[in-house]
Amino acid sequence: MSSATPPTGTGALAKREARLAWTLLAPTIISVSLVVILPLLAIIWISFKPFTLSDLRPPAPIVRESLRGSGDDLRIEYRLRNSSQEFAIDGVTLSDVLPDGVIAGEVAAPCILDGQDLFCDFGALEGGQRERIRIPVEFDGDPDAFEELVEASEPRVTGSGPSVLTNFEFSLENFARVFDGDEFWGVLGVTLFYTVFGTIGALVMGLFAALLLNKSFKGQGFIRGLYLFPYVAPVIAVAFTWVTLFDPFSGSANALLVQMGLSSEPINFFGERPLALIMVTVFEIWRYFPLSFLFILARMQSIDSSMYEAADMDGASPFQKFWLLSIPQLLGILSVLFLLRFIWTFNKFDDIFLLTGGNAGTRTLTVNVYEQAFAVSNIGAGAAVAVVILMCLIAFSFVFFRFISREEGL
Repeated sequence: MSSATPPTGTGALAKREARLAWTLLAPTIISVSLVVILPLLAIIWISFKPFTLSDLRPPAPIVRESLRGSGDDLRIEYRLRNSSQEFAIDGVTLSDVLPDGVIAGEVAAPCILDGQDLFCDFGALEGGQRERIRIPVEFDGDPDAFEELVEASEPRVTGSGPSVLTNFEFSLENFARVFDGDEFWGVLGVTLFYTVFGTIGALVMGLFAALLLNKSFKGQGFIRGLYLFPYVAPVIAVAFTWVTLFDPFSGSANALLVQMGLSSEPINFFGERPLALIMVTVFEIWRYFPLSFLFILARMQSIDSSMYEAADMDGASPFQKFWLLSIPQLLGILSVLFLLRFIWTFNKFDDIFLLTGGNAGTRTLTVNVYEQAFAVSNIGAGAAVAVVILMCLIAFSFVFFRFISREEGL
């Protein structure tokens, strides 16, 4: 009788190989977690907090020391304030050492003077609270030298307040602000228009470009390299070129349209609704069709040519060969490209920002993130918009993988 062998993948050797594989993958998994997951969690955390640029630093006491007056009215002033307008600071103290040769007068509470050592205990400073300490002094030396001595002595302050970023108080205020009114839905509509038509247009244009270059001819390599120019050129250079080309005052496109009689006056391509949105979508198609072209062309050249030879013998037309033979073979790569281009276009920021700055009806969700976080200085609202983008892409990915056929290679 032969002894039974363990099923494949369940033996001791297989387990050791699995442990070794996970050990080798651990650095990569940790790196990806640090680079992707932690910033993502941080954005989600901030989105539930009313967080502005001024809250990047926790509340802290700020002191300014200066020499005021002259003669018998000479005095040292300390101006103390809470950096936050909302949150209190606890345990606020101020200490300083007066310069040698200075004779200080009476010091008011909450300060005490022990020799040349000054100490003030303010306890708690409420949001926006300010305090001023005046100490009358006498100095027999040069007043200018005295001022230098006073400025050379840096006062020390202590005190701590709650940080909006690290506390455990959460709010839906940012999301309420994002979804308030019709503005968000208008921005979402612009984003979907830009993403859907930009993605489909890039795929269709890449498909036709691949069909044109799927045959060998003289100069084929040069044409392929020329097709790649929009994708490899610096985005700031091509965006500036487009803005200059379609400028209503000095652009060549407007000059040609007027001279040919196609337009009675110059057209503001990037400054009028809805033309500006159409133009940035066309720019998206033009700039990113080379990526689709490369993948589709590579897939076309891997299709067995015997199918087309058999179709020729059966009398199939070029359209029938394309629709019944090429398209089924290309569905897998087209699906992958649609998924990637949709995600990338939905997240696209630099193209629109360089072309229009989000004006004239071209404000997408990514531009809205920038405006909320930096133009309005509301980082929490910007993070909330970023979370909405994440949820939209997760929903799209779920629908895509739920209804796409596995026969298409996904």
